[in-house]
Amino acid sequence: MDYKEAGVDVEAGRAFVDKIRNLVHSTFRPEVIGGLGGFGGCFQLPGGYKEPVLVSGTDGVGTKLKIAQILHRHDTVGIDLVAMCVNDVLTSGAEPLFFLDYLATGKLEKEQLADVVAGIANGCKQASCALLGGETAEMPGFYQAGEYDLAGFCVGIVEKSQMLDSSQVQLGDVAIALPSSGVHSNGYSLVRKIIADQGLQWSDRPTILNGLTLGEVFLTPTRIYVKPILAARQTGLEIHGMAHITGGGLPENLPRCLGEGQAINIDSQKLPTLPVFQWLAETGGVSPQAMYNTFNMGIGFVLLLPPQQVEQAISFFQSQDISAFSIGEVVHGAGEILGLPE
Repeated sequence: MDYKEAGVDVEAGRAFVDKIRNLVHSTFRPEVIGGLGGFGGCFQLPGGYKEPVLVSGTDGVGTKLKIAQILHRHDTVGIDLVAMCVNDVLTSGAEPLFFLDYLATGKLEKEQLADVVAGIANGCKQASCALLGGETAEMPGFYQAGEYDLAGFCVGIVEKSQMLDSSQVQLGDVAIALPSSGVHSNGYSLVRKIIADQGLQWSDRPTILNGLTLGEVFLTPTRIYVKPILAARQTGLEIHGMAHITGGGLPENLPRCLGEGQAINIDSQKLPTLPVFQWLAETGGVSPQAMYNTFNMGIGFVLLLPPQQVEQAISFFQSQDISAFSIGEVVHGAGEILGLPE
């Protein structure tokens, strides 16, 4: 008996690394030292920083992977994986430098997982960070045929004097929302339960979704905000705080960028209405409160700026083809989000 008979194909693993090598190299920045295949990835810190601070973040994709595996479409979830990490790191004002992934499966299916890595490489390019390396674990008996799981982490850098840590946020600051591309990568256990309980198929095309199938809508990848926001800071916009709207929606994530004694008062009339969230609420009978506590509800990222810079900020993001809009302001409080639909 050998390792292959036990379910682990070492040669297939080597062939997989060879297959993805060009994808990984296509993401490299000038600071990358060496290539793929070593025991560790090496990255030289970029110059020009007086007091560089490294900022790290880690995350996964969650049960959205189930949909990708059911539909045999694996080229978008890698974008989600990168997005969930780099968008988090970005909230400190950091530029993502490099990313590493962990991919676990029961049996290594080269074409399937190459599509996953292609998505990760795509996400890294969108964030201008290097895919520095990763780990592929073949674990027979732990995952069913065709199943895999993903996790990743990234490291970014920011000048200490430019780092955002909630201390810059001031009363009267205006909350500027940047739209999400849809559900992103949170709330999928509820999404799948609604679809299962209603006896629906991923190939169904509800009228409200403009001709798209449920599978197409719910596999839309998470939006990556890195380039436009870093560019906005370089124009001189005085961003005081940022929040990535992930699991727990606005109520859980917006308070994370506030200082002590602060809250945000939301103007509910300015909140977007995306068809996918309207469909989920109506089909699943989900209350407005539960929707806002679970999903991003059409807002993927929020910036806090001085009121006198609101028009400049909105104009800048519009020039980047992003429809930014104000949704509220910072007020006295204890970290609560006021004004959301109940």
